[in-house]
Amino acid sequence: MLKSLMKSKLFWPIVILVIILLINLFFDRGFFQIEVRNGRLAGSLVDILNRGAPLMLISIGMTLVIATKGIDLGVGSVIALSGAIAATTVADASEGSLAPLFAAIALAIFVCMVAGAWNGFLVSRIGVQPIVATLILMVAGRGVAQLVTQGQITTVYYDPYTFIGGGYLLGLPFSIFIVVAVLLLALFVTRKTAMGLFIESVGSNPEASRLSGINSKNILMMVYIFSGFCAAIGGLILSSNVASADGNNAGLWYELDAILAVVIGGTSLMGGRFYLMGTIIGALIIQSLTTTIYSIGIPPETNMVVKAIVVLIVCLLQSPEFRSKVFGSFKAKKAVESEDDKGVTLS
Repeated sequence: MLKSLMKSKLFWPIVILVIILLINLFFDRGFFQIEVRNGRLAGSLVDILNRGAPLMLISIGMTLVIATKGIDLGVGSVIALSGAIAATTVADASEGSLAPLFAAIALAIFVCMVAGAWNGFLVSRIGVQPIVATLILMVAGRGVAQLVTQGQITTVYYDPYTFIGGGYLLGLPFSIFIVVAVLLLALFVTRKTAMGLFIESVGSNPEASRLSGINSKNILMMVYIFSGFCAAIGGLILSSNVASADGNNAGLWYELDAILAVVIGGTSLMGGRFYLMGTIIGALIIQSLTTTIYSIGIPPETNMVVKAIVVLIVCLLQSPEFRSKVFGSFKAKKAVESEDDKGVTLS
């Protein structure tokens, strides 16, 4: 039973997540405590879910991109672009109308999906390498975001907009419901329709997919558009949570965290089979690790180093070759010791 569980792609990420959470108990005995304050659930676990919502969203989109043997380095800039467009749209909105809110959301999502389509066009139609194509948007997208905000931090004084990232529904942060909705959408499309098989087929062998009748170009286009969609929603949550938009720093390095979350979740960078639930766990590991670093007093400068070490540990534990060498040699040693003990007893 244990051996079958250890072979699962979700086993080691869950174990690492539990270990990270348990470490906090040594420094804060009330870490797992959840209270009700003013009709809202409050606690460290709720904060991790809330603050990790943008990362979980962009990681969902990144998973499908990586499953096609691609990469999207532009999601961090798309986050900044989404927040800049939405915040600028509602900057002078009045509290009595929700029309500016819907207009800001629709405009931000549309522009970001166009940005995703641009990436998809370069990769699928022009044949540009994904890392190069998305690197272009990584640089240009943040520049466009700064142009939209005129190089300033745009502050929003519009409560309906701040509800997206800072509001509560049924006692839980509204951002959690957004993540669940997008995750369910992605799971339905990839597991209840043929789209998931098409994505894995294109990532495993695009030429064989083409010969079997799959339009690999359209599949690539769709996954990059979906990645832009996820980044747009993540940008809305981030900017609304702080009631402002910063074209220079919003979403900075989020693309790296998203890639780490996908890899931790068990999806290979070589494309093919992907694991959306594993990606969610990977994103929670990264957010829990960030929370732990700040809560136990580790200098923030070491944040990236600690993340790299944890990612390395998870990747090694997920590797069948590593486990066979380490645990296999350990079992062999124990077997030899057991045989020696039997020999001593018999003699």
